[in-house]
Amino acid sequence: MTLASIPSPSISTFEIGPLTIHLYALCILAGIIAAVAITTARWKRVGGDFDQILDIAIVSVLAGIVGARVYHIVTTPERFFGPDGDPMEMIRIWNGGLGIWGGILFGALAAWGWCRHKHYPMALLADAVAPALLVAQAIGRLGNWFNQELYGGQTTLPWGLQIDGSDALYHPTFLYELIWNLIGAALIIWIGRRAAAMLKAGSLLTIYVMWYTAGRTWIEALRIDYAHTFLGVRINVWVSIAVFICGVIAFVAVQRIGSAPEPLRERLAAVTASEQAEQGEQGEQGEQTRHPASGEASDASEPAEPEPSEPSESSESSAETEHSDNVA
Repeated sequence: MTLASIPSPSISTFEIGPLTIHLYALCILAGIIAAVAITTARWKRVGGDFDQILDIAIVSVLAGIVGARVYHIVTTPERFFGPDGDPMEMIRIWNGGLGIWGGILFGALAAWGWCRHKHYPMALLADAVAPALLVAQAIGRLGNWFNQELYGGQTTLPWGLQIDGSDALYHPTFLYELIWNLIGAALIIWIGRRAAAMLKAGSLLTIYVMWYTAGRTWIEALRIDYAHTFLGVRINVWVSIAVFICGVIAFVAVQRIGSAPEPLRERLAAVTASEQAEQGEQGEQGEQTRHPASGEASDASEPAEPEPSEPSESSESSAETEHSDNVA
């Protein structure tokens, strides 16, 4: 008995003049915006500001997109190379094909490098971004729904996904991961509030890694799209298991050698105050550059006082000297 049949969208693109807008790309963009908003709110609570998150987001998103595409190309090379491949397909990311593992790796490395350069505590950023990543990934999964891709096998459960050209119902793996990620985001926020005194800085990101990979392991196993396998198991399942183990090890390591959050917050607040003071000084210098002679102009524009009817020689000399100083 089918209680809920999920129809696939009838479109995946729309036109605005000569431009073709891909709904997959809009989902990715919406996820990025949501992640920036959530991370900014959490980052401000520990002493940072929006400009810092915006800079980090620009650097890490660009690196993440490159990394996600590289991972997809490496794991499915036949789509791009060989007799049936199309090398130009490598740049057509709107057709799908972004490997989350490459995106997370490259994005994390870029964020780490930027934080090191700007002296931001990376552990605090890790905690701030952890739930935001899950929300972004949840929204991004809607892009797979619009593209009618990455769904699971046929199902006889009371719910299923309709795919064009088929009368069967399929596991809506995009929806499974969306729900799993939103639950994980809420759980991480709850843990961060309830166990803040017990956890070292950076712990929430390791919890994100464990939660996401635990879900990805069973969700990936349901999918029927082509993927390379090892010992009969999809490569991405093995990757999920391996990254989950790394997450457990990282959690233990953070608790043993990590820093307490409070000193890092004080350091971030000091860096933020220094940056804001520097920006204020640059703003003042910019104003002076735009209006370099405002004070002199106002003096020169003042009307000259009328001379006395019978000035003495000394007063005339004084008046001439003063006048010449003003003109200069």
